[in-house]
Amino acid sequence: MTYAIETEGLVKRYGTTTALAGVDLRAETGTVLGLLGPNGAGKTTMVRVLATLIKPDAGIARVGGFDTIRQAHDVRGLIGLTGQYASVDEEMTGFENLLLLGRLLDLSRGEAKARARELLARFDLTEAGGRTPDTYSGGMRRRLDLAASLVGRPAFLYLDEPTTGLDPRSRGDVWQMLRELVRDEGVTVLLTTQYLDEADQLASDIVVIDHGRVIASGTSDQLKAQVGGQSLEIRPADPTRMADVVALLRELTGREPVQESERGQVTVAVSDEDLLPVVVRRLDEAGIRATEFALRLPSLDEVFMTVTGHRSQDSTEHDDGSADKGKAA
Repeated sequence: MTYAIETEGLVKRYGTTTALAGVDLRAETGTVLGLLGPNGAGKTTMVRVLATLIKPDAGIARVGGFDTIRQAHDVRGLIGLTGQYASVDEEMTGFENLLLLGRLLDLSRGEAKARARELLARFDLTEAGGRTPDTYSGGMRRRLDLAASLVGRPAFLYLDEPTTGLDPRSRGDVWQMLRELVRDEGVTVLLTTQYLDEADQLASDIVVIDHGRVIASGTSDQLKAQVGGQSLEIRPADPTRMADVVALLRELTGREPVQESERGQVTVAVSDEDLLPVVVRRLDEAGIRATEFALRLPSLDEVFMTVTGHRSQDSTEHDDGSADKGKAA
């Protein structure tokens, strides 16, 4: 089978830091491959290799069947890239930014103008097209970034943490646009993110990397199945009774519940659904009223915690070995 994106044994080092330590991944045409990992995991380095911006020290990377080193020019003609930070010119209007990119991609002036207007309309930026990006909201700037990456009608779109810093509504808008690109145009998307719900919503397949290595892969459901069981969440009406809920659940499940004080919630893994009526009865006997009582499958965050031993946004250093200053890498 020929994959749209494929890497074999990919290695990249920065001095004494190994950003990629033999990464294998594959993406099928017209799908979204989610690449998950904390700061310093190697996500951005992977994108830069696949975008021909840097060369790997070992291994092979192919995009659309083309080798990213020997056939870099062919790869560049197929891809669009949106990084973590805005890449548009602040002194040009939104329309002028897209027009310039069209001309740089060898579109005629008429074609470039038409494409710019088409993308502004598609991303609900027509009215803002005559203004400079410094007057845009964060969501509008991100949409302009995404529009800029699509001027050349790429078959492959690399999105490196595209919704970092966006409010929930703006994130939802970006998600919907990506779904339409994949569904309507068959674009293959490589999405790096620290937002596990983002990968859950968008990705057909997910690869989890940590310290430059693939540590888990599969669909969202397959990864969740690795954790096993379900989680019971209880939110007592009286927050002062949380310790009593913890003690009760510890006794009934034989496991250590997680107490989330900020959310006023206690969570514990359960493997036997027949235990639920017992929990309800014991809560009632103890005089504990719950405002929330829910049984759910494991989240991707719990998957990440299980396979890596830490949360998705824990970090120490970036891909290139520089210290983490709180920005996504």
